[in-house]
Amino acid sequence: MIEINLVPDVKLELLRVRRNRTAVVSASILISLISGGIVVLLALYVFAGQTLAGRSLDGTIDEQSKKLSSVEDLSEMLTIQSQLTQLSATHDNKTVTSRLFDLISTTIPEGKNKIAVSNIDLNIQDSVITIEGQAENGYEALEVYKKTLAATKFSYSVENEKQDPILIASDIQDLDRSFGDGERGQSILRFSLSFAYVPELFAPTSQKGIIISPNKQNATDSAKGVPKSIFTDSAKPLEEGL
Repeated sequence: MIEINLVPDVKLELLRVRRNRTAVVSASILISLISGGIVVLLALYVFAGQTLAGRSLDGTIDEQSKKLSSVEDLSEMLTIQSQLTQLSATHDNKTVTSRLFDLISTTIPEGKNKIAVSNIDLNIQDSVITIEGQAENGYEALEVYKKTLAATKFSYSVENEKQDPILIASDIQDLDRSFGDGERGQSILRFSLSFAYVPELFAPTSQKGIIISPNKQNATDSAKGVPKSIFTDSAKPLEEGL
């Protein structure tokens, strides 16, 4: 049997193009329907599901809040807990003010120029130390004490690495001078002075500290005690007419 195709090639190509167009349109419509369904589902989740989930969480929060509110002394407990969490940081940053007594005991001259301290003021904010004291040997003892302070150094380590010794005191200033009566009736020079100290002296990061004066030295943080002989009450002012 012989078949003869009477449809021209152009007509066949046109039919093929129409079929492809129909397929593309159908696929596009199907994809659009699927995309629309996904958008609808997402909208339902956002506006309905999230709302329901939020209400559920709000209910849980309210329930737990009521339980916490029923706990006795809750505010005090939370305050204490907050303070406990800050103890470690506070301990690491604390100022080692005990070194002040090592500084005083190490720098006081001995012999005839010995002085006695009646008051010490440590101003951490301005890094200034003010000392009130008295000396039987008068101005000579005071000058020796000032020169001793100016020459005293602080040797220390940071993270077990030894640092170069540094001078402790600077800007030493006389604040007040007057004479008074001692316990035996002798004339005693009463004085007060101030000086600026280096921040490393009281820093907690300064380890293995040693205060070195021209005549002696003292390892800080390890002294068993400070001699009571370096402290005294202020001498009484001289009576008028003497």
